[in-house]
Amino acid sequence: MKKPKQTELDFIIDRLTNSIINVISGDSFQTEVARLSKADLKNITKNNGWNFNWKSEFQDISKEVYKLTIVGNPTIIQGLLSISIMNDHVYMNLLENAPFNIGKAKLYEGVTGNLVAYACKVSFQKGFDGYVAFVAKSKLIQHYEKTLGAYHFKDQKMFIETEPAKLLVEKYFKE
Repeated sequence: MKKPKQTELDFIIDRLTNSIINVISGDSFQTEVARLSKADLKNITKNNGWNFNWKSEFQDISKEVYKLTIVGNPTIIQGLLSISIMNDHVYMNLLENAPFNIGKAKLYEGVTGNLVAYACKVSFQKGFDGYVAFVAKSKLIQHYEKTLGAYHFKDQKMFIETEPAKLLVEKYFKE
């Protein structure tokens, strides 16, 4: 059986925030994470500036796809996360900011940190002690070590273990 190609993640942690922050006004907005619905997919296309094929992620039954939105504004997706539940950890398949949250003209900071924190939260909920793994682009390995407390394991494989995961979850999800 052919092993599926692993996507190298290349998200940038622009800032670890308690929510997401509007870069123009500096206002902070609380967020929520929910499963992506089929109806959401109609606007998540390459023509609308998204880089990945989220329809195929959504259709893959081995993956769970989540959207990050601002509380009270569930139709504007700030970012997307695809994860797989493994035997002892959560694996991040894909993570992407909405097109308007990328580059110098981005609208919000903190989206990617929020989504990584959510993957850590799911890991704790599943009894995996916060362990999250992913494959990073080579040039971003040090960035993830510094910003997320992730460990470089082998080749481009990285993981977040319990303590850094706990810090991320506590930062974004006060319950």
